[in-house]
Amino acid sequence: MALEKADQPKAKKAEDSLTKINDDKAAASPEAVAEKFNLPVYLKEVREELKKVSWPGRQQVISESAAVFLMVVISATFIYLVDSLFSTLSKLVF
Repeated sequence: MALEKADQPKAKKAEDSLTKINDDKAAASPEAVAEKFNLPVYLKEVREELKKVSWPGRQQVISESAAVFLMVVISATFIYLVDSLFSTLSKLVF
């Protein structure tokens, strides 16, 4: 009996949570959204969001681009060397 009384508030909270989740899903359904897509409003909101972006400085862009280029060169060189090794080994075997 004592366990059942203790579990009742938990069961009520769980039931309320499920009801809230189902209500949120219904509100997000396409039928619930009565507005049509409005391009000018969308573009205005995009512009507002882009103003919030923290853009990197010129020096950061240059240094990170150089790092990416260096990693690509290193990776390509490694793949070339491994390919050459396997090619040479396959010629020796076959």
